[in-house]
Amino acid sequence: MILVNTDFITGKKLQTISIVKGSTIRSKNVGRDIMSGLKTLVGGEITAYTEMMNEARAIATKRMVDEAESLGADGIINIRYASSAIMSGAAEVIVYGTAVKFTEE
Repeated sequence: MILVNTDFITGKKLQTISIVKGSTIRSKNVGRDIMSGLKTLVGGEITAYTEMMNEARAIATKRMVDEAESLGADGIINIRYASSAIMSGAAEVIVYGTAVKFTEE
């Protein structure tokens, strides 16, 4: 599966199938949340949340790819990510794009 954030794949002719998406809502446990709150007092990267968001992007991307594969897609173009805070310590990540099939034309 080829994933790109452009509206084309170099050297490929494409047939549009459908929009595909994946999402997840993630949170950290209370112990880590307290430690992360303390980190905000001194500044710097909050690695627990960086890890949480990286994990969330990976899960959302896999769900999008699974949906595209179920439609028989060869790739996904125009991929975009978005995130939002759902509540303190929890975030939603959504990824979406256009599933395409390679053609010979």
